[in-house]
Amino acid sequence: MDLIFAEATPPGRGGVSVIRISGDGARAIAERMVGPMPKARHAYFRNLVDRGENIDQVLAIWFAAGSSFTGEEVAELQLHGAPVVVRRTVRALLDLGIRPADAGEFTRRAFLNGRMDLAEIEGLGDLLAAETEAQRKLALRAASGELAQKAETWRAWLIEAGALVEVSVDFADEEVPDDVPERAFELIETLRGELKHQIDGFSAAERIREGFEVAIVGPPNSGKSSLINRLSKRDVAIVSDIAGTTRDVIEVRMDLGGLAVTMLDTAGLRESRDAIESIGIDRARERARNADLRVHMSDEGQRVPDLYQSGDIVVASRADLRAEAGTSLPVSSETGQGVDDLLALIQEKLTDQTASAGIVSHERQRTELITAFDALADVRELPVELVSESLRVSNSALDRLLGRIDAEDYLDLIFSSFCIGK
Repeated sequence: MDLIFAEATPPGRGGVSVIRISGDGARAIAERMVGPMPKARHAYFRNLVDRGENIDQVLAIWFAAGSSFTGEEVAELQLHGAPVVVRRTVRALLDLGIRPADAGEFTRRAFLNGRMDLAEIEGLGDLLAAETEAQRKLALRAASGELAQKAETWRAWLIEAGALVEVSVDFADEEVPDDVPERAFELIETLRGELKHQIDGFSAAERIREGFEVAIVGPPNSGKSSLINRLSKRDVAIVSDIAGTTRDVIEVRMDLGGLAVTMLDTAGLRESRDAIESIGIDRARERARNADLRVHMSDEGQRVPDLYQSGDIVVASRADLRAEAGTSLPVSSETGQGVDDLLALIQEKLTDQTASAGIVSHERQRTELITAFDALADVRELPVELVSESLRVSNSALDRLLGRIDAEDYLDLIFSSFCIGK
């Protein structure tokens, strides 16, 4: 592969900027700029020189092939974090014929060199994009290889079950214990149970990774926009006594107890002859139906009947002006009364939705698990030869889960979201 380089730290002014070079000959290239490199995994203080000119004083580190992130020989230069120093170093590398890395190319090489499997790479991509604690924890489990470890255990069960089935076929006329086929079926049922657990937990895990949506719904002038402004601590929505002011869905992203939550301020729900307002109302209803939770807001604390779903929250607005709220949660966007209680209740309900979350959070992963699961259905009713084929199909799906076969179709899509230098 080509020698590649990239700045591994964000561009701009900072304390340190890190440039990494990967590929066969990375050490030799680095030594042309900093002199003799240190022993592997040791850092030496060196002068960075290009054509006799001192560029900077740097820390130089070298990783031998097979023990670096990419699996290739890697040299790392830790520069002072001045943009001009980085630009001058980049120019020197270009003059030496080193190619800038594409987005995700370092990680792609780690995959191609067997340093990471596809599930770990997807977890790493999620970790780089994580905004909340829940997203970080879920991504780190995947990036650390937890799904790969489970898949290896599942494959071991399939291999053992396959061996038992083969024994029952090849030695049917000899003395083979009667319980050999039954043991195979027990392994298959155990595997199906674990696969089903992960498949069932996909929706909750996906919500953690992508974030939840909470729609605030209700009639016009019920305080929805005032509440969204209060939650965001800025005026993101126009507040007016004129009905129909909000015509499009306004989104506010929040970190709520470690969960990524997008609050949706929707158009006031009513019959309208205004064509533009009617479009906004239709959009409001559609987003509200698809949201993970709805906050029904009105002066009287009433729900929107056609949008209400079990577990929704009903609040009475303008609590500072009313003595009673009935059974609804009283909230005042003006004084803040009840807002913390509302947020705590939203967090509680969304946290309950994450209780069933597994480790699988990508549709590609879910698809392979469903294939593996379905292949093992009703195996007790199949001829023994077809049981072996079912095990093979299931095993192939687990191989695809980790990217061991048929991975090329996914690579460009996965790495397109990675940053340069990773």
